[in-house]
Amino acid sequence: MARSSIIQDYQHPQPGSTSTLTIDHKVQHEILKNGLTKPKGYTVSWHANPEVEKHHFGQSHPMKPWRLTLTKQLVMAYGMHHAMDPYLARAATNEEMAEFHLDDYLEFIQRVTPNNMTQFENMNRWNIGDDCPIFDGLYDYCSLYAGASIDAARKLCNNQSQIAINWSGGLHHAKKSEASGFCYVNDIVLAILQLLRYHPRVLYIDIDVHHGDGVEQAFWSSDRVMTLSFHKYDKDNFFPGTGPLSTTGPENPLNPGAHHSLNVPLNDGIVDEDYISLFQAIVAPCVSSYNPTAIVLQCGADSLGSDRLGCFNLNIRAHGHCVEFVKRLNIPLLILGGGGYTPRNVARLWAYETSICIGASLPEALPQHTPFLEAFEPDYSLFPPITDHGRFENKNSPAYLRSLVEGIKEQLRYLKGAPSVQMQHIPPDLMGMREEVEERIKEEREEGDGYFRREGERGEGGRGELFV
Repeated sequence: MARSSIIQDYQHPQPGSTSTLTIDHKVQHEILKNGLTKPKGYTVSWHANPEVEKHHFGQSHPMKPWRLTLTKQLVMAYGMHHAMDPYLARAATNEEMAEFHLDDYLEFIQRVTPNNMTQFENMNRWNIGDDCPIFDGLYDYCSLYAGASIDAARKLCNNQSQIAINWSGGLHHAKKSEASGFCYVNDIVLAILQLLRYHPRVLYIDIDVHHGDGVEQAFWSSDRVMTLSFHKYDKDNFFPGTGPLSTTGPENPLNPGAHHSLNVPLNDGIVDEDYISLFQAIVAPCVSSYNPTAIVLQCGADSLGSDRLGCFNLNIRAHGHCVEFVKRLNIPLLILGGGGYTPRNVARLWAYETSICIGASLPEALPQHTPFLEAFEPDYSLFPPITDHGRFENKNSPAYLRSLVEGIKEQLRYLKGAPSVQMQHIPPDLMGMREEVEERIKEEREEGDGYFRREGERGEGGRGELFV
């Protein structure tokens, strides 16, 4: 696992000999042609760091951070960065990641490398293996994607953004003291902890093909976070094997988290129309009953058809419809990435969902000046017919889908007349709302937005620095 055999494969030079000035001219033409402008009445921020893209899990590993390069290039080729406030994300500090993860675990991923990993005994303790390998720069990779999510959440808290995007985040399987499912640090939990410092209730929605088990587990006993996961469920044959309809939180009705962990378990092959209808029929009553003051939407792209590890039949527009539906709720929104193992389709999807966030209408034909355009052959389209090949049989009957909606609504009935949802603290072991922190934030909020601005200036870039 030497660096020369891993990283260099993804250190691509800019293709062709076209000057930056010429590319900028073409991007400006694209902006004018498509009528791209900043959204009116709300601000969208885009949080990223090119250093995340350079890491690589291994030649045969399905997780390819280079998908973020393709996403970035599509977003910028269309000129969408001019309609957002872009920020060069800083790395999360060890102290910030320790708000959820154990110190011993963070020390391990900081110290371990492919060259010294044999010196560590019982690596199984941290669930290191084929799914979660050790690679060069592991700690930097984790701290960068986590830092982007933390800063995106702070922009929402500070009202500098109404929608904040971090496509490198959304790694929902990581646990407090172990890696899981290609995830090492749970940036979603860290971002939600930031939101809880300002927002009384956060709704977490997960549309990855895999169950959002790490986030559900983290807030299991809290009524200040509701988790809602749409995923393929097969206890014995599909990772992580959790998230049946019957799992709704702690069984003890006196536990604040009871009925706040909702799951929508799906079978193979769900199609666009059914997914859209199901999503709307469940999300709308969840929002109405829970009344969240912020929403986190994990947009895992492995729920698309033809994904290397997926089993659904969703096209890009259907997946994007979920983003559009949540956006229309007009609640502060954190948009994160997640799974997705066919890089060209991941990039198409997240570029399209970026356009939804800024309210732009994009042409189907990809801009000809897009770097790495050859990755999108043969159609060079934003909306290829990705479910035409390798389509799964739809095993989700109308009766089964109706039962899911009824099951979720039954759980929501327990929320009515539960004033504790506005008063309960998250469990103390999460360390997100310590008394001294609450007092400090209260004082600094009275001063204005100084805390969040100072935190953002510790390594955050200003507009334009993302593109250097």
